[in-house]
Amino acid sequence: MSSHEEDIEIAGALRRGLGLNRRQFLAATTGVTAAAAVALTGGTARPAHAAPGPNGVLIPPPRRGIILYTVRDAISRDPNTTPLASGFRKVFEELGRIGYSQIEFAGYRQHANAEGGANLETVEGAKLLRGWLDDNGLRAQGNHGFIPGSWPFTQADLDRFKQHLEMANILGMDHMGTGSDPTSSAYKADWDVAAEKWNALGAIARDAGIKLYTHNHDVAYSFLLDSGPLDAQGRPTRSSGIRRLEYFLTISDPKLVHLEMDIFWAYVAQFKHRTYTAPDGSTQTDVFDPLAVVRPNTMRFPLFHAKDGKSNPATANGYDMVPFGTGDIDYATFLRGVGAKGSHNPMYEQDTAPGGTANPAQSLQFADLSYQNMAALRG
Repeated sequence: MSSHEEDIEIAGALRRGLGLNRRQFLAATTGVTAAAAVALTGGTARPAHAAPGPNGVLIPPPRRGIILYTVRDAISRDPNTTPLASGFRKVFEELGRIGYSQIEFAGYRQHANAEGGANLETVEGAKLLRGWLDDNGLRAQGNHGFIPGSWPFTQADLDRFKQHLEMANILGMDHMGTGSDPTSSAYKADWDVAAEKWNALGAIARDAGIKLYTHNHDVAYSFLLDSGPLDAQGRPTRSSGIRRLEYFLTISDPKLVHLEMDIFWAYVAQFKHRTYTAPDGSTQTDVFDPLAVVRPNTMRFPLFHAKDGKSNPATANGYDMVPFGTGDIDYATFLRGVGAKGSHNPMYEQDTAPGGTANPAQSLQFADLSYQNMAALRG
């Protein structure tokens, strides 16, 4: 047997013995060591869906996650000027110590003085990040990363998108996405184009073994302009009452396009987007129910942003962002009602977590508090 054939035989035995899926095996054979693969799986195959915990636990330990945008201040600060955790490696250590099992990236950049340098948006950078994740018992579950803006795609955009998919595989992700809505337009024709584009991207991602997802802000759950008299540019001025992202769900391919509901922004939409002008010119009221969107499409929502809000009707959004479990959004009812228990990945997010110079440790303190509240949430 040649050395090459022997390598193939050993690799096959490794994959069978560890129960590695294709993404985990690819990571092990593209620079992450077999030892890291063992650390990832604990010597056995990772189940496709973790079972819900005992005693009504709504977010089982393997599903407790955080998007790194929440602690972006820690990742981006200069380690030479502070004793606080700085850069990806040290922040991973803190998140692992707190108890998180999963993270979602918000890009791959950190302070230039942090270990690994400023830009880790490369294949080699992904290998470095994967090692640090494994060292701290963390799994990457997604990324708010690059989605081509052009349609049809330029070759440069397509090449960069495929590089991000390669990085996602090295990092062991099941999902890759963006922090933006599919389009910011209110018009049906633009959402039709967005669905065509996302179906094409989703097919490329599927061929790489990755589920592609899009994120929402409140405006994505405002009403689609799809009917009524046309304006001077020939665009509709009234609505049939369907919301933009609900329409996108009906016209995008469920096998190719997935969604990450930001629950905070969905409840802001409930507060802000309550009326529309019907085709006959009348004003109609329709109160948005985030759970009613997810429940019949539950497997299209593999990730959530578990972002909490304190009710404040005096503000434009109706809520102020607060650490998870300290607000008024009823997460127990929401997570109880989505179905497919144990198959969703809630990622704690708080845009306002960084405390600036007044309290530079705040974002990681809030991450600790939010983890404790995630763990305490019961059905």
